[in-house]
Amino acid sequence: MSGRTGEHRIVLTGIGAVTNLGHNARDTWAGMREGRSGISQIDGEDFAKYGGKWDVTIGGQVKGWDPTSVMEFREAKRVDRCTHLGMGAAVEAVTNSGIDLTKENLDRCGVVIGSGIGGIKTIEDGVLTLKEKGPDRINPFTVPRLMANATTGNISIRYNLRGPASCHATACASSGHAVGDAMNYLRRGLADVMVAGGAEAACTPLCVGAFMVMKALSTRNNEPTRASRPFDKDRDGFVLAEGAAAMVLETEEHARKRGATILAELLGFGNSCDATHITAPDEAGGGAMRAMQMALADARLNPADIDYINAHGTSTPLGDKAEVAAVLRLFGNHARKSAGGKLLMSSTKSMHGHCLGASGAVEMIACLHAVRDGVIAPTINLENVDEGMDVDLVPNHARERRTRYTMNNTFGFGGHNVTLICGRYDA
Repeated sequence: MSGRTGEHRIVLTGIGAVTNLGHNARDTWAGMREGRSGISQIDGEDFAKYGGKWDVTIGGQVKGWDPTSVMEFREAKRVDRCTHLGMGAAVEAVTNSGIDLTKENLDRCGVVIGSGIGGIKTIEDGVLTLKEKGPDRINPFTVPRLMANATTGNISIRYNLRGPASCHATACASSGHAVGDAMNYLRRGLADVMVAGGAEAACTPLCVGAFMVMKALSTRNNEPTRASRPFDKDRDGFVLAEGAAAMVLETEEHARKRGATILAELLGFGNSCDATHITAPDEAGGGAMRAMQMALADARLNPADIDYINAHGTSTPLGDKAEVAAVLRLFGNHARKSAGGKLLMSSTKSMHGHCLGASGAVEMIACLHAVRDGVIAPTINLENVDEGMDVDLVPNHARERRTRYTMNNTFGFGGHNVTLICGRYDA
C-alpha cells in the first residue's frame, strides 16, 4: 500500500509503442537516446488529389509498419489506422509484461486509451465517398472505425478485458488523462490490471491542412529533421506526427504475486484547465503550474524531489514560453540553470514530433528509461535557446544522470493540462 490509507501502490510492468522512431518501445527509446529525428516528407497520394498549395509537406509518419503483424488482415481492414497503431502498442505492452491473461479475473482487468481525434482518416474517406458516389456506397464499418473509443473497444475485445474501460479525448492531453484514470481505478481497488495509453493517426490531408491554416505547423519543409526545435529562438511551429504507446499498470500486490518484473512506479497525477482560450495557453503558465502542483501533492513529493521533466515542449512560440514560465514559478532555483539548479527538462517532440493525443503515453518511454537507465533524452535542434528559458534543457545530446523521480507534462487545446509522476520502484 502507499502512504494513503486504503490506496494501492501502482506499478508499470509492460510497455509498447509504434512510432516514427521505432516500431516498438525498445527502438523508440533507442531513437530518443540517440537524438535521432523521425520527421520526414509526408507520403501519400491523398494529399495530391486535393490540389491547392500545401505550405507544409513534412510530418512524423510511421513508415514501413504492417498492422497485420498484430491482427488478421480482415480485422485490419475493419478498423482505422488509429486503432492499428494502438493495437500494435497494446499487444507489445501485454507481451512485455509477461502477464498470462488466461489466469486472470478478466472482470478486474480494463483498458483506457486516449485519442484526441480518433479515426479521422475514416471520416475523410467517408465524406469523399458520400460526395463522389452517394450515401449507399459509404463503408458499413465507418461508424465503428471512426469512433474515438474504437481502440479501447478493440483492445478489450482482443483480450476479453471486462473491467473498467473508457476513452479520453482531451486533445493533446488525452493519453495523460488515460493513464491517470487507469491509475485511479487501480488505486481505488476497482481493478487489478489496466492497459492504458494513447493512439493517434492524424497525418491526413484535413488535419495537416487545418493546422496549417492556423499557422501552428513548422514550414521548414527543406529540413524536416531540423523542423521540430522546442525552446529554440528559430522555432516556427510544431510538426504533426502519428503514433501510439501503451503500458500495463497493476497494483503492486498483484504484480508481486504473479512474479512480474516491475519497471517503475506511478506516483502522481494532476490535471487542470487554463480556462483562458480554446487554443492558446495561459501565457503565465498558471494552469500548467496547477497540474504540476496537484501531481506533486498526489505523489507526496516536493518540487526539489523531481530530477527530470519531460516537457510538453511542442516547438510553438507561445506554448514553450508558457511551460518554462510555469516550471520556473513552481520549481524556483531548483530549475534555474543560472542559479545552479539541478532539474533537467527536455522535449522528445524535437525527435518524434507532436503525436497529439498519444503524446503523453509516447513520452512516458523517456520518463521510464530515465529512472531505469539513468539516461535523459535530449532536446535536439536546440541551437539558440530563447530568452528567459533559464532551465537546463539537455540540448542535442543525451545526458547520464541518476534519476529517482520524473514528471511528464501534456497540455492540450481547450486548456487541458495533465501531469504524471513516475519513480524508481523500491519494494
